[in-house]
Amino acid sequence: MTAPAPQPRIILDEAATPPARLDFGWEKAVAAVAPPRGGWSGAALVAAGIAVLALGLAALDAGNFVAAQFARAAWLGWLTLVVALAGFGLIGAAIWREASGYVALSRVDRARAAAARGDAAALAAELQRWQSRLPPGRPRIEGLADMPPDAARALVEARLLAPLAEEAAGLGRAAAMQAFAVTAVSPSPGLDAVIFAWRGVRLVRQVAMLHGLRPGLAGTVALLRRIATDAAMVAATDIAVDAMVRAVLSSRLAEHVAGEAAAGAVAARRMILLARAADEACRILPRAVSR
Repeated sequence: MTAPAPQPRIILDEAATPPARLDFGWEKAVAAVAPPRGGWSGAALVAAGIAVLALGLAALDAGNFVAAQFARAAWLGWLTLVVALAGFGLIGAAIWREASGYVALSRVDRARAAAARGDAAALAAELQRWQSRLPPGRPRIEGLADMPPDAARALVEARLLAPLAEEAAGLGRAAAMQAFAVTAVSPSPGLDAVIFAWRGVRLVRQVAMLHGLRPGLAGTVALLRRIATDAAMVAATDIAVDAMVRAVLSSRLAEHVAGEAAAGAVAARRMILLARAADEACRILPRAVSR
């Protein structure tokens, strides 16, 4: 007689509960920690003192020069006064623009704090101020003060923040294509770094302008500090990818060609992540975490 064909063997799992997911605390290890605010640093105080001395002494010197010109001739004194006022006026306008751009970032923090504590009145007021700073042509939401906080947040997210996030992603993709092309044809890694830094700062400013922030030099530096953690993580990815590519490829020509292609791809991904991080830093409301 022919032996029966072997049947498939079924192994049953006797465990009553599934095994626990491995968790090495990665999320906690890489979570950004907000630095404590201790007022102005020593370097900031020194810079402010130098600026006050430079502008103050320049104003006093200009005043003395205008008085001397009036002593010579009236028309010469008036002409000198107009020139001095125009110059100091332009300097004042630049300082005001820098201060306004920097203060706008603190308004983002105040709106997020109002949303976190459920203060409907403060949140509606901050959202109204934020809407007034948006570029022309953007939709406006009326009656936010009469809505519950959750409804106001959902409406702002759907009608304003979601389209802004899509446009920021589009800016990131355009910058990624430029970064890939420049990295592929650039003859020097140092030139790659300079061009990427310039394009990255420009991308951050473009995303901030989408949200109505219009940052100057101080505002741009503050935004870059906010996204520094994401930038550090991306830089670690760059190092890992470059080391892997150079270890796998043995041919000098293949290493060069594939290495440049990999560097260009990583540079492009950096731009996309930078646009996403800038959008997160500029949002008037934090993104809702889905569970």
